[in-house]
Amino acid sequence: MSFKIQIEKTGHEFEAEPSEKILDAAQRAGYTLSYNCRNGSCGTCKGRVVSGKVNYGDVDPATLTEADKAEGMALFCQATALEDLVIDAEEIDAVRDIPIRIVPCRVARMEKFADDVMGLWLSLPKNQRLQFLAGQYIDILLKDGRRRSFSLANAPHNDEFLELQIRHVPGGYFTDHVFGKLKEKDLLRFRGPLGTFFLREDSDRPIIMVAGGTGFAPIKAMLEHLFYHQVSRRVHLYWGVRSKQDLYQAKLAESWAHEHEQFEFTPVLSEPRENDNWNGRTGWVHEAVLQDFPDLSGFEVYASGPPVMIDSVKQSFFERGLEKKYLYSDSFEYAAESESK
Repeated sequence: MSFKIQIEKTGHEFEAEPSEKILDAAQRAGYTLSYNCRNGSCGTCKGRVVSGKVNYGDVDPATLTEADKAEGMALFCQATALEDLVIDAEEIDAVRDIPIRIVPCRVARMEKFADDVMGLWLSLPKNQRLQFLAGQYIDILLKDGRRRSFSLANAPHNDEFLELQIRHVPGGYFTDHVFGKLKEKDLLRFRGPLGTFFLREDSDRPIIMVAGGTGFAPIKAMLEHLFYHQVSRRVHLYWGVRSKQDLYQAKLAESWAHEHEQFEFTPVLSEPRENDNWNGRTGWVHEAVLQDFPDLSGFEVYASGPPVMIDSVKQSFFERGLEKKYLYSDSFEYAAESESK
């Protein structure tokens, strides 16, 4: 017996099988709800159950609190229907017509950006290309059925190879392989493109981008897309890392600042080393933004990084006037088990 689910805002309806996650059922029917991690930790897919009952599934209690549940909220990447539902969820039209595919690929090139960051370029079979939006990610599919998620660091116009930026997680099942055994010409498989963290192009608001660590990867894709299409919107990138060595593509960002007058770049170190001889900004990256922009009411913000950074951005930026609908975020963990992004 299947359950009927209606999206309140659009009136779109689809059916979900018992134990089928609401997000998966929507995608199967051709409707894309807002999402990113798909493991119940980022909160991007959080929405309200207007009517009906759900099984909340396996969620992070910090992401979906008891207070959230009391208000009818659920994480649609984990929740399953127990009866017919009406849900209040954001539906993303831009990715609806982009097919999600399972694709074989070959490692075309590898380059160490830093001691713990590897650049990986993947080539697709001859005469094949992946349609995607700047900022989306792919899942590398492993032989044991597990998956590892990584953001695409290249813009759609530059799609001869798919670029990934992979941080080494000691003990990580896949990243240990990347840094120890993977070599050029090896074969991999991936599923994608995935996620609703992508550049919105129907706005003229100035943009603030906040990257934490390898959260720089999808931001890089978005910026290269903006520059290629000669978009005139002002953009200010803040990239937060621990020490200078973690700014593994600082020269690239600095070159953008020289070449594009509408673009500014501010690197921020939280734990600069003595030999860094650092004279730039220090502290938490979101605090640097707040120091420079006391009023965020007229901006659009793209933030990509670990959950603690994204949570800080949400809490503090909304207090400074940023409208919730203009914050787009990609939250990911560096845990050895998840190895996401």
